[in-house]
Amino acid sequence: MKLGARAFKTGVAIMITMYIATLIGFEAGFFAGTIAAATSLQPSIYRSFQTMAEQIQANILGSAIAITLVLTAGNAPFLIGAGIVLVIGICTFFKMKEDTTFIAIIAVLALMMDSSNVVYLEFAGMRFTTILIGIFSAFLVNLAFLPPKYEIQLFNQISELTSDLLQWIRVTTRHLADQPALKKEIEMLNTELWQLENTYLLFSEERTYSRTKGIERARKLVIFRSLISLSRKSYDLLTTLHRLDYDIEHISKDISRRILKEVDKVMHTHEKLMLMYQGRIRSKDTDPLHSVSTPDVKGLIVELINYYDEGDEEARLKLIPLASMLYDYHEEMMHCKMLMKSYLKKASDHDFD
Repeated sequence: MKLGARAFKTGVAIMITMYIATLIGFEAGFFAGTIAAATSLQPSIYRSFQTMAEQIQANILGSAIAITLVLTAGNAPFLIGAGIVLVIGICTFFKMKEDTTFIAIIAVLALMMDSSNVVYLEFAGMRFTTILIGIFSAFLVNLAFLPPKYEIQLFNQISELTSDLLQWIRVTTRHLADQPALKKEIEMLNTELWQLENTYLLFSEERTYSRTKGIERARKLVIFRSLISLSRKSYDLLTTLHRLDYDIEHISKDISRRILKEVDKVMHTHEKLMLMYQGRIRSKDTDPLHSVSTPDVKGLIVELINYYDEGDEEARLKLIPLASMLYDYHEEMMHCKMLMKSYLKKASDHDFD
């Protein structure tokens, strides 16, 4: 079993909430605060601050509705249900997030249940405060303990995904792939691409308080976006090769070798780009990608057209898009290379080893 930093921070936030509630004499209602703490942890400091502000508003909304209902009509079960329906309706109208709506529901339940034998306003104030304690505890824990480093995580994800994609492309172009295994792997790689986009979003949400660091971070965002686009191109190429594997295997050996050669060109360039960003290729005196060959897409298309008979238009058109895809892949890499060279000249620190 693997426990991440978020699980640890959730436990710490709940513990702090319980200690504070006990110290100020709010033991009877700290369950609401612990639920608030557990639902307030977010994957980034920026989102944690945003969530804290939203959940404070939700706590106020839910508490106001609960207090109004109890003081005017009581706390019968059907009134609690009506209060929850009203809270959900208001939250939906204002397009609040599910976590925020959940806090408002918790506030209604906490303030309307078990309130018959105490001074109600005192009871409501205690529960309201306990929920706030849970929200603030989660925010402070997220701020102080193990802040996430999405830059390193993002690059590692890009590097691992690129390595997996290029390995599978090599296996597929040589017709060595087990088709059921490759199909399953393609689905997994698509999931990893989605996770990559999510990590990029979290990294883009991080805030810097220095103008210099802000500019450098903006450049990194551009580089990472370009590298992610390259990963997407690699994925598209792999899925196309998988779909056309039978056709490529049964054309002439000369054209099959030509396709393999052109695919190897773009993969070699992609690998060099990753090494270039990691500083593993010398770039003081020469361009580390100066020897990269542009895929001869025009020549490949001519060979494909000449290979098929004029009447076999369907077979001819099946492989020509592959050549076009290789050219797009190469052009995207040249654009990424230009951005990377500009970034590496100005970047002060990008060590991911």
